[in-house]
Amino acid sequence: QVQLVESGGGLVQTGGSLRLSCAASGFTFSTYAMAWFRQAPGKERDLVAAISWSPGNTYVADSVKGRFTISRDNAKNTVYLQMNSLKPEDTAVYYCAANSQGSLSSLFGARDYGIDYWGKGTLVTVSS
Repeated sequence: QVQLVESGGGLVQTGGSLRLSCAASGFTFSTYAMAWFRQAPGKERDLVAAISWSPGNTYVADSVKGRFTISRDNAKNTVYLQMNSLKPEDTAVYYCAANSQGSLSSLFGARDYGIDYWGKGTLVTVSS
């Protein structure tokens, strides 16, 4: 059974940091591209960051560039999102997602990013 379980969300003040983790099971994690999306209240779900099956190839959205970093540990079947200098506009539910094609080009080239699996999300609230 495929599972993506996010953790690390919570309440933080403006300027603070959080590290989200997503533990994967039930599929060959090391061959999948992984991504973090977020959805703020009343808004669409947006791609925040992505990483190819090979840890060296990453993407970060302009809105979080320089503040957020995505990484993965294939030995632990886990993907991370380090979030620094958090702002109130970062408040959202953050979702972990997996794309079986493995590359960033396949993720961006597919409809709806070609996501095969979704986690249930973890809430991040940044207070002003």
